[in-house]
Amino acid sequence: MAIDWQNFFELLHLPFMQRALLGGLLLGTTGGLLGSFTVLRQLSFFGDALGHSALLGISLGVLLGISPNVILIPFLIVFAIGVTYLLEKTRLWNDALLNIVYSASLALSIIILSFVKDYQGGINQLLFGDVLAIRPTDLIFNSLLLGVCIVFLGLTLRAQMLVTLSESLAKVRGIAVRQHELAFVILLSLVVAVAIKSVGVLLVSAFIVMPACTARLLSDRFSQYVAISVGLGGGCAIAGVLLSALFNLPSGPTIVMTQFTLFLIAMLWPVRRKVML
Repeated sequence: MAIDWQNFFELLHLPFMQRALLGGLLLGTTGGLLGSFTVLRQLSFFGDALGHSALLGISLGVLLGISPNVILIPFLIVFAIGVTYLLEKTRLWNDALLNIVYSASLALSIIILSFVKDYQGGINQLLFGDVLAIRPTDLIFNSLLLGVCIVFLGLTLRAQMLVTLSESLAKVRGIAVRQHELAFVILLSLVVAVAIKSVGVLLVSAFIVMPACTARLLSDRFSQYVAISVGLGGGCAIAGVLLSALFNLPSGPTIVMTQFTLFLIAMLWPVRRKVML
């Protein structure tokens, strides 16, 4: 495949490409930060359920004539709170219940979309995302979301670490575990809702989880693990956007494949370290 370097460098000077790079960096950094806690709390499947259920929220918005950008965030927050309640009240295994929830959400969203004959929103963009479509207002919101994540985790770091590493110990220390878990789940739903525009419904869970999984293979301390996850999240997002522009590939899948490539390298690396928990 011939590479048109002149066209590539011209693209880098265009405003939409610069927004895509900055937006990818912000989203990747946020995803890596939240993902590091998500993986250790074994909430990876919860993120997958949020991603699939997002299509239901979008479908409802289309049916009701409401912009998906308006309905998606409140829908996912309510959905996340509802699923958390179900996980606490039922005796089913978490993965089984989440499988039921996201499968039913996906089925219902497809049924709803089948009734919307004149939908022109671009189903491919919903499923796979397009980071090149990021607008200036999206950059502002992404920056605010990253700031909220940093402040929240920074102010509650000790509590978050205890809840992440040993829930029973956290309860003994008097930490309000349920409130911290609920706040984290709401924050995770916000990140998923924002990231869907860039990587799509089908890939958003991998976008958040994969940098953290790679970081776990390469680190032996909790602080190092989080830092590597954040760095991989932001770095892979930028690399994925550049590769998608260079080879004319879809941006969302290219970002995730960049993350997966680094995960494979970490898996095959001769000397691997494990997170000391």
